[in-house]
Amino acid sequence: MKLPYGWSRATPVFDDQNLVSCAGLVPVMALAERAGLSELVEERVAIRTTTVRSAAANPAGKLTSIIAGMAAGADCIDDLDVIRSGGMRRLFDGVYAPATLGQFLREFTHGHCMQLASVARAHLVNLVQASGLLPGIETQAFIDIDSLLRPVYGHAKQGGSFGHTKIAGRQVLRRGLSPLATTISTSQGAPVVAGIRLRSGRAGSGKGAASMVVEAIATTRAAGAAGEILMRGDSAYGNHAVVAACVKAGARFSVVLTKNPAVTAGIASIAEDAWTPVHYPGAVVDPDTGELISDAEVAETEFTAFASTKHPVTARLVVRRVRDRARDQAHDQAGDQELFPVWRHHPFFTNNTEPTADADITHRRHAIIETVFADLIDGPLAHLPSGRFAANSAWAICAAITHNLLRAAGTLTSPRHATARGATLRRHIVTVPARIARPQRRPVLHLPEHWPWAEQWNTLWHNVFRPATGPPRVA
Repeated sequence: MKLPYGWSRATPVFDDQNLVSCAGLVPVMALAERAGLSELVEERVAIRTTTVRSAAANPAGKLTSIIAGMAAGADCIDDLDVIRSGGMRRLFDGVYAPATLGQFLREFTHGHCMQLASVARAHLVNLVQASGLLPGIETQAFIDIDSLLRPVYGHAKQGGSFGHTKIAGRQVLRRGLSPLATTISTSQGAPVVAGIRLRSGRAGSGKGAASMVVEAIATTRAAGAAGEILMRGDSAYGNHAVVAACVKAGARFSVVLTKNPAVTAGIASIAEDAWTPVHYPGAVVDPDTGELISDAEVAETEFTAFASTKHPVTARLVVRRVRDRARDQAHDQAGDQELFPVWRHHPFFTNNTEPTADADITHRRHAIIETVFADLIDGPLAHLPSGRFAANSAWAICAAITHNLLRAAGTLTSPRHATARGATLRRHIVTVPARIARPQRRPVLHLPEHWPWAEQWNTLWHNVFRPATGPPRVA
């Protein structure tokens, strides 16, 4: 592809009031309204005391403006101005300026963030009913919990403090804010965000995890889960509070246990002939060496965890062991002959009823939550844009709503888009240029000829607008 020389003398002019760059926001935001987003915000979010009188006016319009901007690729408050360009005001009512939206976010408090979090959960339940989200949830559902550290800079950022994170396989201290998130997924469907809670950077990974798990289980049940729910987590969540919350809520658990004398004794009690090989569908990264491994051995034993508490839990201690490659290489270089193999053990505690090898494979799929984090970081959570902690907390919740909304739109587009990344959904569905026309007062969107995903885009349009319109059912 080559640009003709004559274009060097062209004059670009930004003056077309009938041109929009994100025509895909029309079906996407229509889907949000079908799931009752505005009604939920009006019902549950109430900001009565404000610093600026007009800042809290029309919270539904302002929150939907933020979500629309995020769906179009905005990752900071200034980027939200994308929804005011060209003919966007002719497509949507109540389009707000970034300064107004930033002022609105700064009026949030912890209580308002809790109200917005309840909107996110209810909206997810409605999206499941209005789209193809979470297929097979009625049979089995998986809840995953994990945290991440988003870097912030400067001392004026409320809550910004130094926390541990891993970069290039090394533990480092970094100033940031630490969102704790839960996701819901099925064996057939991509994960969605059940909840997200912003914390200071120095907060422990497991802080507040038990209440997050309880909310996630309730949301999963409300979304249609009638069968088994399995909650998965790493060692930060292998504690009594999280496991007790799962047991009380009637969900199964699969969590990593930190090695201690009791766990080490449980591993040592496993007979040598009890180990069976397990072959993973794909190679996994060894957490200690960073090398890829494709097979290991697993075994299990009965184990009573949290014996020092008032409510000890007895379940299965499943242990995966792999050869210590570092020692093997040292022996090979020295020319020594190995007297006995050296193993590294990775235990997790579960009441999952699957066979040992299958339970291990299911537990390792906990890493699916990292794909959600990658989507969020590549989108709205690239930055936490405000200096106010509560404003950033509200921003993170809006990012979760946007993620779920794009995922639901993808299920109504094509099987490929049902599991596509957020960046792919924005490129194929949302950021489609169009020209607005009104022949005979009938609105028409003229989109690019030969658009590669025109058929899928039309499928989304008809799936969103074809059903009979009416007041959405609010969860």
